[in-house]
Amino acid sequence: MVFLSKIACATIAALCLLAGAVVAQPPMTAQEFDDYTRGKTLFYGENGVAYGAEEYLDNRRVIWSFLDGECKSGEWYEQADQICFVYEDNPDPQCWTFHKEGGRLIARFQNSPGTTELYEASDLNEEMICLGPRIGV
Repeated sequence: MVFLSKIACATIAALCLLAGAVVAQPPMTAQEFDDYTRGKTLFYGENGVAYGAEEYLDNRRVIWSFLDGECKSGEWYEQADQICFVYEDNPDPQCWTFHKEGGRLIARFQNSPGTTELYEASDLNEEMICLGPRIGV
């Protein structure tokens, strides 16, 4: 019984070290991010709930939606190991670090670390639904 406990402890310790190694991976570079995302529409989730989708275009252009039918054009750039986005309705940069874990992206919001972590739910090869501008609002 004691022998099994030592094996179990060693296994748990090894898994913890492995998990730490995954988290400790450096953020994706701008080139890695662009290579992974360009030409795709990625859907993101947070805590098991749909969060939004972003279409990644050429020349670091993007279209973002909170999946409410409203879409915002923007662009991204690299700054200090972060990928920062600015959108047509908000010139303040929204900066994230992106890591590839388990074959999908993990995005960590850097403007307020620890508050938002998104994961790539899928690349559905679908277009986002963007309704026209609201008139008279």
